[in-house]
Amino acid sequence: MANQRGPDRKGTEFWSEAVKRIKAGENVTALARELGVSARRLYRWRAKLEPREKDPRRQREAMLAQENQRLKQALAEKVLEVDFLRGALHKVEERRRSSGSNGGAASTTRSGK
Repeated sequence: MANQRGPDRKGTEFWSEAVKRIKAGENVTALARELGVSARRLYRWRAKLEPREKDPRRQREAMLAQENQRLKQALAEKVLEVDFLRGALHKVEERRRSSGSNGGAASTTRSGK
């Protein structure tokens, strides 16, 4: 561990105590100043030591992000379907125009005659 540089060399015990103090409601900026580390580093260690799944707000955010991704995928698929059908309809219309007729006679006979 002699090669480690910066505040991480203080060890996991140091950081877990700092995270406990954050959880207890201490001001992160003041705590960082007292410990001689950056507030950003404290937040990073909090994220390492307390997985996000424990926070219900973050769980909900993750669930909504997944749903948003699924909806975007479904929308993209529908856009492709519409583009395909629009192109097919355009081809059918072009064929009708190029044939020069409005359609042939009905292929069935009148009923009753």
